[in-house]
Order: sequence, then structure tokens, then C-alpha cells
Amino acid sequence: MDDGASGKGAAAVRTGRLEALAPGQAIPFGGDQVAYVTPELAAAFRPGDRLVVVQEAGNLLHIPAREHLAAEAAVGRATAAFARMGEVDDAAITAFFEAFARRLEDDAAWARIAAANAADVEAARARRRSTTRLVASAAMRADMIAGLRVWRDAEPPRGRVLETIRHQGWQVEQVTAPLGPVGFVFEGRPNVFADATGVLRAGNTVVFRIGSDALGTARAIVAEALDPALAEAGLPDGAAVLVDSAAHAAGWAMFADARLALAVARGSGPAVAQLGAIARQAGTPVSLHGTGGAWLVADATADADRFYAAVFHSLDRKVCNSLNVCCIVQSRADELMPLFLEALQRAGERRSGCKLHVAQANFARLPETWRTARTTVIRAEGRVEEALAEPIADADLGREWEWEESPEVSLKIVADTAEAVALFNALSPRFAATLISQDPTAHARFYETVDAPFVGDGFTRWVDGQYALNRPELGLSNWQHGRLFARGGVLAGDGVFTVRARVRQADPHLDRGGAPTPPRAG
Repeated sequence: MDDGASGKGAAAVRTGRLEALAPGQAIPFGGDQVAYVTPELAAAFRPGDRLVVVQEAGNLLHIPAREHLAAEAAVGRATAAFARMGEVDDAAITAFFEAFARRLEDDAAWARIAAANAADVEAARARRRSTTRLVASAAMRADMIAGLRVWRDAEPPRGRVLETIRHQGWQVEQVTAPLGPVGFVFEGRPNVFADATGVLRAGNTVVFRIGSDALGTARAIVAEALDPALAEAGLPDGAAVLVDSAAHAAGWAMFADARLALAVARGSGPAVAQLGAIARQAGTPVSLHGTGGAWLVADATADADRFYAAVFHSLDRKVCNSLNVCCIVQSRADELMPLFLEALQRAGERRSGCKLHVAQANFARLPETWRTARTTVIRAEGRVEEALAEPIADADLGREWEWEESPEVSLKIVADTAEAVALFNALSPRFAATLISQDPTAHARFYETVDAPFVGDGFTRWVDGQYALNRPELGLSNWQHGRLFARGGVLAGDGVFTVRARVRQADPHLDRGGAPTPPRAG
């Protein structure tokens, strides 16, 4: 007898269904740690509910039965639709993107979407939630339409022969193929809803869960544009489906579903990390897009005008690629620090005020007017009076400032570019880095040593799939969680694929052992 499931060291396994939780109940996680059920969790748990234990951190996530069923049904529809996508030709997928764009262009349809969005914005403001990315503006509408037409005109990726290996009498082709149902959880940004349908271009299907702030807008987009476009193009029901729930638990349930081929999450860093952990436990590869904040470094040869322009133009609005940390080398600090402060002020005038955090060791180098001044900045909860500048510990340089209308950045004086790179690699989310330098050798060294997927030599806001690559993005990923597929760089719809091998055998008598084909009887 071997030492497998029935051998030495194996324990008899008894299973049952979790029907209730008790306050203080110990729940193992991570192999050797224990989390305890709170009284609130125990009281809320009902028969039919699910408990997800995040093995990385010990979080006990309660998924009510209704949220589990909603996610299960949505993933089921997307899975069934994927099984039929092989019957759908690329022309039908092209027709879907055009029909979706055309419906967003229709003023009557958009008026109903805009009305739903206005209600979402009003409700978010009442809850003192951020609305900077929630408003479905004319510019957002135009970007959504343009993005859909990019996918309409894109080269269909499925069936593309990547490589042909020829042998005597036969050949093997490496061929791109759809990956499967893609699960997508993202923050309250209505435009992302259209971007995510880009995975259909490669023959995949998609199931969404949007943040509660934008759920009304998403429902309107589905009713007015998405579902009619799917029907008009003849795509399978469920090829793109919304999990119609405002609860975070619906997203947890969706990412715990092992039927997903890829789990994509965008939003706040902790929430995205938690979703990624849930998906990995289910065995699903993940693409996480939760933490941003670009760094800009000015070295000893930096052109002053280029530096000033890069700072100003990197602060036009708050998104993941906005400037978050600026490092100036000591030898140029006296000249470039005033330019940095001026550019920050000008960026604040463009919006509404500004806020500066300065490394503690460098705070005394600020002009007294900056060290003592008060300012009014706009936060999610409204206007707040604060110090214009505050000291910050070096350990906090990795913090991303989630500002609303008032540009907010950190400043650090460094001995040289090498110190700035070391700080970036150790403290940042390893996302986007820019070097302002006149020295080509310095740029080469910076590129080779900075641990970032996005590296530039000017303003940081170029980091965008549609702006830089002419492809609407599912997300911009950092290198915090490794460099494997869909974890670093731009994830776009046509990048969600797998590879199949197809053989074409010209010689019917191939035999690995060299035996000839025996004669047929009779």
C-alpha cells in the first residue's frame, strides 16, 4: 500500500455544510493561524450563506445567499455564452461594437443614461463620497464611443498563427484562442464599463460588478445600449453581463467562482488586493489594478523648463498616473525646488488649491510662506482647511494621495538618482517613473535599474492604454505583485487570450517508433 490518500499521515475527511457561526468560533487560515468570528458576523450568518476565509490575511468575508446566487447566475450566463462564442464570427463582434457605440451616440438613450448618472452623483455626494470619476460628462461619453470604435476596427486576434514549426511530413501551428469568461470588478467609473467589453474582440465573454456609486448608471447603460447591441449583433445572451448588486459581497462571490478564466480588479488598493487573494484561492489568474501614483526624478543635468512643464502637466487631474512623488537631486535643489513649488501652485490654480508633503529632513528648506501658510483643499467630504505643507516620513513616500480637486504631492531631496531609484523600488507601488535629465547615459541607467513597467522622460500622464497605445485599457497594472501575464503594464481587451496548438499532418504514415503502416486486411 502506498502513502497516498489512504496511507500513513492521511486523515479521514468528513464534510458537511456550514449552517451557522458562533461568536468566538476559531477559523483556521494560513495553515497555522486562527481568526475568530465576531458577534456581528455570527448574528448575520444564515443557512445558505457562504464564508470566504482569505488565507493571506485571515479576513472572514460573509457572502449572503442572495449575493452568492446573483454572482453565480451571472458567471453561469457568461460561461454558457463563452461556449457559444466559437459559433460567432468576427463580423458579428465588429457589429456589436458599432451598435454599442451608436446607441451611446443616440441623444435620447444618452439622456436616460445621464439622468441615472445624475442620481448616482447626487447620492454619492450625500454620502460624502468622491465623485471626480463618477460624472458621465460629455468628454467621458465621447471617450467611450471612441474606445468602442477602436475595438470595432481592431484586427481580430483569435485564430492568429503566432508560430509554425515544420517537420518532415507534418507541422505544428501555435494559434491564439479566447481565454474564457473574464470577471471584472471595478470602481464607480461608468466609462470602464464600456472599456471592459473589449475582451469580446478576442472571443471572450465578460461578467461585471461595478461599485455601488455607479450602479444606477451601469443599469442604464445595460438597458439603453449594451443589451440592445448584443441582441442586434446576434451575440449569445450573457456575452457581457452585469452582476446587479450594490454589495461588496457580490464581488467576493464572483471572484470565488472557479469558472472564471481571468479575474480583473480595479479600485482602491486594499479592496483590489483582497479581491485578488480571493480569486487566487479559487485557482483563477488575476490582473490587479489598484495602486498608482507616479514618481518624477530630476537629476543634476535636468533642463529647468522641461522639469517645470513635467510637474505642471502631470497634475491636471487625479488618476493613477498623476504625479505623486517628486525627487530632486541635492546639487540642483536650490534652483529646481522653487520651480517645483511654482508648478504645483499653477496646477492648483487650474483646479482648486494644492497640498504639499515634504520629507522631514527637507521641510526646513521650504520658504517660510509655505511652512506656515494655511490653505483650503477640496476633499470627498467637502472644503477643508489644512496646512499648505506638512512634513512626511520617508517610509510614507509610497502613499498615494487620492485628491479630489486640489493637487497633492510629496517632495524629497535626494543625494543622487541612485537614491531616488532605491526609494522608488523599496517604497512605491512600482508603477510609473520619469527621469528629467539631459544625459542619455543617465536615462539608460535609470531604465535598467528602476523597477517599473512604465518609464518616461517627461510628464507622467502618458501612462494610458488609449492615449499611448490607441487601445482602450482594462487597467494599468503595477509590478507590486510580480511580472506575469496581465500583472504588469497595460491590460487591453486584445491581450486576453491563450494559445492552442494545431497539427497539420501531410504524411499519414508517421510513427514515433519508425514502424511502417501495416497493410489493410483484404
